Amino acid sequence: MSASAPTASTSSVRLEDSASPALRPPPSDSSSAQPQHPRKRRRTDRDSLSYALKSGLAGGIAGCVAKTSVAPLDRVKILFQTRSPDYHKYAGTFLGVFRASKDIYAETGMRGLLQGHSATLLRIFPYAAIKFMAYDKIHNTLMPTPADETSARRFLAGSTAGIITTGITYPLELIRVRLAFESHHSVKDRASLLRTIRAIYQSPPPVAPSSSSAPAQPPPPAVKPSLTHFYRGVWPTLVGIVPYAGTSFLMWGFLKQDLMPRYLSPSFRHRHRAALDLVAGGVAGAIGQTTAYPLDIVRRRMQVGPVLHADPLRGRAGFWETARAVYAQGGVRNFFVGMTIGYIKVVPMNAVSFAVWVAMKRGLGLDEGRPQRDAEALKDEPEERA
Repeated sequence: MSASAPTASTSSVRLEDSASPALRPPPSDSSSAQPQHPRKRRRTDRDSLSYALKSGLAGGIAGCVAKTSVAPLDRVKILFQTRSPDYHKYAGTFLGVFRASKDIYAETGMRGLLQGHSATLLRIFPYAAIKFMAYDKIHNTLMPTPADETSARRFLAGSTAGIITTGITYPLELIRVRLAFESHHSVKDRASLLRTIRAIYQSPPPVAPSSSSAPAQPPPPAVKPSLTHFYRGVWPTLVGIVPYAGTSFLMWGFLKQDLMPRYLSPSFRHRHRAALDLVAGGVAGAIGQTTAYPLDIVRRRMQVGPVLHADPLRGRAGFWETARAVYAQGGVRNFFVGMTIGYIKVVPMNAVSFAVWVAMKRGLGLDEGRPQRDAEALKDEPEERA
């Protein structure tokens, strides 16, 4: 009996000794090093070339998908904005966009509704890629943590990204507008990309010969071919892109990171994240469009000026002269011609653009911070409700 007691006590001591390592906390150096490693790697990845290229790829694909979804509406909107003689009669009416689209389709088919879309895709992929890539870079620089995010910094990041993108890709935008503006009544007479580029380079177009009975007029001053013609209207574009891009990214960040998390549960946001991305992108695009639309009208008129006017001096009017001409033709209301179709086009285009961009980033493994926080919130949510 006396011999068995020490054996029992010895076995209990051994059990306690074997179980004690499991109860002991891990060494302090390993516990501190473990959570620090992924943070450093994530910060380094965001500054790497691979992250930038993947972000640009996601943005370029998102822009192409969004533009293709509204290409016919974009053609009609440009015709309304520039007061095309063949389609201006439809502007300002509720069903004008559908009537104009019907006429274009009857004359030249689906290719007429997609006229200029090839130039649009050539422009929109680098435009969207540079815009989203620049926004990501500027956003990570100005707001490295969620605590650093403010409305002013979001606006600054979006507007700066828009200015950088516009300065690089503006010639492609001018070519696209010229292609969309030229109205033709047969398939054989449709616009050509190379012919449009040549016409812009040699701008303005040649003056039509006058009849023999008309009094002789002095020839207009010659304008030398120049690459600067591809930047006609760039200044109102740069001025207009500041409120448009700045407000769009500001509203996107506010809706996604401030408003929705405040009123919607993490589980709801996780289940309906695609729909919420579409809603946030559409609202951001609508507000951005409203702030920049009058400048967009002036920009379009300056871009197609050499086509509308045979007189080179009128075709090369500056910003304020063009703005005064717009006001003289219809007052303040004339600065908002085509705005209805602008909403019909911009809201779905921005909704698709932002949603596809975020989805592509998720697919490429770039969107790490927010989904991880949502996942952690999803784990804590049942405990909070309990």
